[in-house]
Amino acid sequence: MIKKTLNQNANYVTELINLIEPNFVFGNSPINRLKGKNNNITTNFNKTEQLLNLKKQINSIENCNLKKNSKKMVLGDGDINSQIMLIGETPGPQEEISGRAFQGEVGDLLHKMMSAINISKNKIYLTYSINFRPPEDRKPTKQEIKRYSFFLKNHISIINPRMIILMGSTAMEAVTGLNGKISQERGNWKEIILKDQTFPIMITFSPSYLIRYPENKKFSWEDLKRIKKKIEELNIKI
Repeated sequence: MIKKTLNQNANYVTELINLIEPNFVFGNSPINRLKGKNNNITTNFNKTEQLLNLKKQINSIENCNLKKNSKKMVLGDGDINSQIMLIGETPGPQEEISGRAFQGEVGDLLHKMMSAINISKNKIYLTYSINFRPPEDRKPTKQEIKRYSFFLKNHISIINPRMIILMGSTAMEAVTGLNGKISQERGNWKEIILKDQTFPIMITFSPSYLIRYPENKKFSWEDLKRIKKKIEELNIKI
């Protein structure tokens, strides 16, 4: 890792991400996890440094059609110190142009979904399972999901949230290894254990899916109510 000095933080703190080799342990039972309080300034600087390094590592991937055919990578967006991490599937056309997560119609719907449970979209941390837009917005292959899940594990470890929301089947597979129908897995709290840290996770439909199939919004609303209840149980400040 290349260290940078603190006097560069004017530009440094604005960029986002370190590489750790974690392994997921996946289970169906939710668990409450208590977090220690660190100095906010130190934590923010350390996370920014690690996110910047992760971004460099992802950008250095070789022999990847996703990277080769994409105009810009999308790492993450929002509050890096948020206790809630939301992981989507892949960037779309507007995200690829802006370099920011969940833009346009998809972002508007996500904003409405979060607002429905009194959460501001910019108060959570947003990212994707795959950091590059697939050609013609196709679904990533299993090999691509597996390759990028290595970086996603590091991403989760760096942000270290108290809750993870997985939106879409690609996010579900990347984090949990499940590759069945999302309709059969959504709506119930599960957990992953990553480097001795336990993260409650909720699987639900992605905004892009709900735009195509609005009749499923009623199921997402049930998921959102469960997320709100968990936030209250964990006393998450957002």
